[in-house]
Amino acid sequence: MELSLPSALRTHYAIMARVDRLPRSRHLFKIVARIAAGGWFEFFELFMPGFISLGLVRSGIYTIGNKGLLDVHSFASFLASFFVGMFLSTAVFGFVSDKIGRRAVFVQSMLVYSAAQLVVALLSDPLLIDIARFVAGFAVGMQLINNDCYVTELTPRARRGHYMTTSYIFVLSAIPIAALLAAVLVPLDPFGIAGWRFVVAIGSASGLIVFLLQRGLPESPRWLEVHGRIEEADQVVKTIETAIEAEQGAALAPPDLSVPDPVIESGRWTEIFSRFYFPRTLIISLFQFSQTIAVFGFTAFVPVLLIHHGFSIVHSLDYSLAIVMMAPVGAAIGAYLSERIERKWQLVLCACVIAIAGTVFASGQNVPVIVCAGAVLALGNNWMIAIFHPYAAELFPTRIRARAIGFTFCWSRVSSIFVGYWVGDLMARYGQGGVFTMIALAMLTIIVGIGVFGPPTNGRSLETLSP
Repeated sequence: MELSLPSALRTHYAIMARVDRLPRSRHLFKIVARIAAGGWFEFFELFMPGFISLGLVRSGIYTIGNKGLLDVHSFASFLASFFVGMFLSTAVFGFVSDKIGRRAVFVQSMLVYSAAQLVVALLSDPLLIDIARFVAGFAVGMQLINNDCYVTELTPRARRGHYMTTSYIFVLSAIPIAALLAAVLVPLDPFGIAGWRFVVAIGSASGLIVFLLQRGLPESPRWLEVHGRIEEADQVVKTIETAIEAEQGAALAPPDLSVPDPVIESGRWTEIFSRFYFPRTLIISLFQFSQTIAVFGFTAFVPVLLIHHGFSIVHSLDYSLAIVMMAPVGAAIGAYLSERIERKWQLVLCACVIAIAGTVFASGQNVPVIVCAGAVLALGNNWMIAIFHPYAAELFPTRIRARAIGFTFCWSRVSSIFVGYWVGDLMARYGQGGVFTMIALAMLTIIVGIGVFGPPTNGRSLETLSP
């Protein structure tokens, strides 16, 4: 049953209107940064496998080639096990964040991920590693969809995209750091221990760090409101308002009460297939399936692709680091343009950049061209990541946001499960040209889907955009 808030009560609390009129502030950035700290470790885990792949192969645990989906000795199974866990958590358990709250999922999922990562660092049996990776993937999948909802619901409409994309400058710095650690540790094997184990173990520190950061972190006021916990939502917003007023030395402007009445409702999973939301569900599902082919099809195999270009293992890891240094730069471009150019058109532009740079990378004949094309490709990938996270979260209402993001995001996990096998097979049969033809086709899907059918979102209230 859904209930509209009584007008007198709405005038007193006006939770959504009060959040939407918040000015830019250090206080709000600090809240977003703490949430982004959890995201940093998620992306460290997401992209780390490609950089340690050569170390895993050299240790004799995995092979680059594969003999099918059940070959646990193939590196593709190392990738797939993680993404199977992510698929399950995003497809089936997205409701948990909508049910128990954004803050609870933020903390608990990171503790599970941390423990699973430590287990991976200690194991040598590929089957047991894959099982631990599955558990880590399950936790990370829940965290990814939760954090997008969390930041989206805490930030004002005029700067929603800016807050989220700015947080991704920090989050995506995990990629070059993972590459740097791998470039240093994988060739050296410190103390006679395989270097890849140190890289994985560093990721397991996330649980403790997030536990320390989460103290005092507020629950999403929008989530509290749609669950009927109006007084708690009011207190969260009041605390934020007080801190911002103290920071700026002036009272905040009154809220704009022209936004729609808030609806107190738990939400239904089937709503994502309703007449209004199904087109969005379909568009974002296709986008998610396609973007992962470019992002992980390239990033997870950068060292391997460079080996095919004739580089040594050491040079491959060094050039991989140079390429992925563009990750935070891509996010910075997204942050700068987030409120200046409609986000849907930025996604289309990113897809064009990725397709062109991928073609140059595959056909390059000398080091400067190959590395520069790879860097532009990494920039496009990470610019896309920074933009699509706020864009997808804006297209669904608070009552079902985590479930909708989870369902659409799970299609990226489907392509993630198989992309390692596809890249391996295409590389063996057609070389790099086959891999980048696949990436170009995926980008064409995004250009048509988002460009033609994606709704604009910049500057619109969440409640107006997704009633």
